[in-house]
Amino acid sequence: MNFLPNDTLAGYARTAVDLRTRMVDYHRSPLAAQYLQAFFGSRLANHPSPSPAGIAKVLDAVRAITANPWRSGEPYVIAPAMTAIIAAAATALDLTGEVLPADIAPDNGGVLFLPEPIYHRSLSGEVSSIGAITWARTTTTTGSGRSFWAIAGWADHHDPHDPAAVRRRQQLTDRPDLARQFGPYVLTDFTEIPIGQPVDPRPDLPVLDGDDRDWEPAPDGRFCIDETTTPMRACAAVAYAFWRIQAQPLATVAAAPLDRAARRRAVRANIRHDTRVVILRRTSPLAEPTDGEPKWHYRVRFVVRGHWRRLIDRDGHPYRIWINAHIKGPDGAPLLHGEKVAVLAR
Repeated sequence: MNFLPNDTLAGYARTAVDLRTRMVDYHRSPLAAQYLQAFFGSRLANHPSPSPAGIAKVLDAVRAITANPWRSGEPYVIAPAMTAIIAAAATALDLTGEVLPADIAPDNGGVLFLPEPIYHRSLSGEVSSIGAITWARTTTTTGSGRSFWAIAGWADHHDPHDPAAVRRRQQLTDRPDLARQFGPYVLTDFTEIPIGQPVDPRPDLPVLDGDDRDWEPAPDGRFCIDETTTPMRACAAVAYAFWRIQAQPLATVAAAPLDRAARRRAVRANIRHDTRVVILRRTSPLAEPTDGEPKWHYRVRFVVRGHWRRLIDRDGHPYRIWINAHIKGPDGAPLLHGEKVAVLAR
């Protein structure tokens, strides 16, 4: 793995600089261009004007969108304690029909590292990891001038638990020279979220026959988002969940100190090196807000599942916050296991 277990803030910052430097070097290699052309092959075939010049223009734009965040994007690291919260929020997310403002993300471009990856299962049943996510705000060059977030999901090339990484390494067994040219992360997913326009629903999911597919299990004890049942692509859902949660009191965003040697490497590579680590804030459980004196009280304690709450700001604009799973009820009351809640009404 790229990050060490139980790493310190300084360790996160040092590793982030090293990984980003290697990714910047990778994007300068001929392999990066070849990989992008193969990755977007089907999309380019369906391009309105699939002329060589048009395809080259699209590839140049995609190359900038996927490469620039590694060099100049705002860097973040999700501490492992936050991974379960981000994964749960992403799994429960549905942005269909919502209009996102341009300031929903903390920066116009960024890279998010997940030392403890979140896995996702594709429509084919194959499981792959999300070890990093990059995002970039961009605008189409057509007359519409449509703005959107371009979000890319990256898998840890050396993740020993990722079935896709194992398959990829097996395919490269006979090409050690090619295997050495890959960066620490491999592009595995790419999607877009519009800005200022309603989010379109995902195309109708095909009827999948489990008997015709080999459904890969997720690694034991790891979080896996099943894209066969969720309304959003995994990398987009994780990115949005991170954007919202890092701005809530639920999380603390700590600036990670960088030692002199790592700072010098970052300056030589001309990459942004103000890494921030998103940590779980140790606070009392978040309770539901109440207005005035309660008209009932609970006689037991029970678990409230994590969920998104819709709110309206002072300017009348809707937004969401994530309510993390918590135990509700009076201290000392028996903990109820199940879905039923005993309420004593007044």
